[in-house]
Amino acid sequence: MYPKISDLINAVFGTHINLPIMSYGFFVAMAFLVGAYLLYLEFIRKEKDGLLKTTTKKITEGKPASVSELFINFAVSFFLAFKAYAAITDYQHFANDPQQFLFSGEGSIWAGLLIGVLFTAYVWYDKNKHKLQKPVTKEVVVHAYEQTWMIVLVVAVFGIIGAKIFDQLENWQAFLADPLGELFSFSGLTFYGGLIFAAVAVIWYGAKHGIPWKPMADSFAPGLAIAYGIGRIGCHVAGDGDWGIVNHLAKPHWLGFLPDWLWSYTYPHNIINEGIPIPGCTGPHCMQLPQGVFPTSVYETIMMVVIFAILWSVRKKIKTSGVLFSIYLIFSGTERFLIEHIRVNNTYDILGHHITQAELISPVMVIIGIVGWYVLEKRAKKGAAA
Repeated sequence: MYPKISDLINAVFGTHINLPIMSYGFFVAMAFLVGAYLLYLEFIRKEKDGLLKTTTKKITEGKPASVSELFINFAVSFFLAFKAYAAITDYQHFANDPQQFLFSGEGSIWAGLLIGVLFTAYVWYDKNKHKLQKPVTKEVVVHAYEQTWMIVLVVAVFGIIGAKIFDQLENWQAFLADPLGELFSFSGLTFYGGLIFAAVAVIWYGAKHGIPWKPMADSFAPGLAIAYGIGRIGCHVAGDGDWGIVNHLAKPHWLGFLPDWLWSYTYPHNIINEGIPIPGCTGPHCMQLPQGVFPTSVYETIMMVVIFAILWSVRKKIKTSGVLFSIYLIFSGTERFLIEHIRVNNTYDILGHHITQAELISPVMVIIGIVGWYVLEKRAKKGAAA
């Protein structure tokens, strides 16, 4: 496994570089970028099809910089400079453990104050240079695709909050043992929690900015599928514990063309240091599982790529808004429910049955998808008849 991107680069090219980029974080970032780009393309297409309309907003030009604006710019530039100075002067600490470094008190107050004051002064000067005697208010046209990055920011913020909350509910004892460590850890993100919180936040944002939720949900569907698949690549490459149960089964002959690791894998050098020591290994990640497990994160990536291909191929053929997202819910819920049977996860004891969080949520997603599909199509037919 390659906990950091530089581990992968070094293994492939024989180099010895040390980059402060964790593999899981890198693939999560790639997932957001790919999902955002697909959302952008779908917004453009739906506006051309008349499913999304432009809106207007009022902007005021010629105002001087406000106190709150200057304070925010100072705070952000101070923090970045505070940490950047320490990252440069103590690069190995930063590169070896960027998470611990970011949450530590290490930094330079003088560098933070210097850059913070200079940048804030520049913002004040720039605003003052364009100040008008009488500020002008005007209306500008706003396209849905121009709001893509703000929508993605809303998804990222509320998605991470929801993912952390649901993960703490799933790992309650670990949270009680170390509340701050669990909350501020970059690991431990539950997809369904992120999906639920992000969905509520995006619907609210769309209602506030004139983007109807049904065509917006359809625009999200393909990107959500492929983004989830890309994120799971990060889980596998880093070896973050998102793997399956021990695989005692012999690989069937008809799967002989597959590499052995795709059937059973021990996740050597995994980032959470799970398992037994690797003989002769030195360094921070020298553990591997004692027995091979199902690499379920790879299976999920494969399934989500297939789901993405289906959604992308049918998106123009479906004329009823909201139906594409309903199909996504059906596929996504089914995929996750199936994978749970061979995936390691914490369980809830409900009436003597040991059930995972995903096994509770995924059937609900499927039901919502089926009911939503039926209701939306029925309403569309009634509307056409009327």
